[in-house]
Amino acid sequence: MNAGETQRAPWIVGVSGASGTPYAAAVLRALLEAGESVDLVVSRASRLTLLDETGISFRDAHWRDDLREWLSRGADGKPGSFDADVDGVRYWGAGDLAAGPSSGSYPAKGMLIVPASTACVAGVALGLSKDLLQRAASVTLKERRPLVVAVREAPLNGQTLRHLVALDDAGASVVPASPAFYAGATHIQDLVDFVAGRVLDAAGVGHGLYRRWKGELGGGSRPV
Repeated sequence: MNAGETQRAPWIVGVSGASGTPYAAAVLRALLEAGESVDLVVSRASRLTLLDETGISFRDAHWRDDLREWLSRGADGKPGSFDADVDGVRYWGAGDLAAGPSSGSYPAKGMLIVPASTACVAGVALGLSKDLLQRAASVTLKERRPLVVAVREAPLNGQTLRHLVALDDAGASVVPASPAFYAGATHIQDLVDFVAGRVLDAAGVGHGLYRRWKGELGGGSRPV
């Protein structure tokens, strides 16, 4: 790196196999719109979920085209709902344990796991590092960088709750994928954007994804 050149410091976004790929798409779009760089890790299980929820096959050799198609879709699955510029994304295969994010010396702002399955939560809480997603999360915790875990499951059993408490104790922010209605949602995308916005709030990334509470009852029913 030349003197005066700014070092790239991305947000690492991990997508696990839980249902909720529209949440991940909304977070990725918002990060890129905010001018942030992104390192993307898509787990093997999440590829099956993505195929089931969107019909998109996410392929290592064609990840850029597949990501662009994914991010262009709204939460209702309609193609072409968003412009998708993926130039700020770097992709790492989930099995690549020699990837940049596997090391604490790799510069990163933090990590967002959206959505986070209970298996992913357990792996990170126990420090298993069985794939790059879990390893990158462990590195994020040991380096004391922000880790946001958007868990998506219902109901939650005692074992998962204990794992979530362990993550909270380790410094992670646990954000359940639980939409609110006070923001005046009129479309499924509004509910998805609320969850994505709360994930970004926990990471300290600015966005305009949802109407914030201003202490006025009935505000959600008024036109924006």
